[in-house]
Amino acid sequence: MTMTATAPKTWKIDPTHSQVEFAAKHMMITTVKGSLTAMEGIIALDPSDAAASSAEVTFEAASITTRVADRDTHLKSGDFLDVEQFPTISFRSTAVEGAVDAAFKVVGDLTIKGVTKSVVLDVRFEGQGKDPWGGERVSFLATGTIDRRDFGLTWNAALETGGVLVSNEIKLTLDVQAVG
Repeated sequence: MTMTATAPKTWKIDPTHSQVEFAAKHMMITTVKGSLTAMEGIIALDPSDAAASSAEVTFEAASITTRVADRDTHLKSGDFLDVEQFPTISFRSTAVEGAVDAAFKVVGDLTIKGVTKSVVLDVRFEGQGKDPWGGERVSFLATGTIDRRDFGLTWNAALETGGVLVSNEIKLTLDVQAVG
């Protein structure tokens, strides 16, 4: 499937039809997943020139949820995100490589807890179509991995059997739908 637009177009992320998830190992044996539920952003796409495309997204750090209240409170504390001091997490692309109507890479600056690092997301175009209200929609699936320590998220606990309570590697999955 290819995009139908032949000129650059700006799309607004639809937070009600988008999902941002993260996954970490707990005790080195179980994967714990969570999400950020409040976001807004813009995607500018140029199907004929990927380098002219861009994305910018902001997440409310306090919207983090793992469906366990005590864990969510800990993730919002100074041990992790410190949402009182750093209320947002942001991503701003710096380069788009490949064809935006297929599989491509987005390189960008991810800022968590006031620390900005470059990350690479593998992105796949998922489709485009008209919604029942006449709006045009587009969808992308992006995945990537970060080391949480790069962003100052260093809290952990050693296990007596070896290893640590929370993995340093965090897997990211962004399933994004936007309206143009």
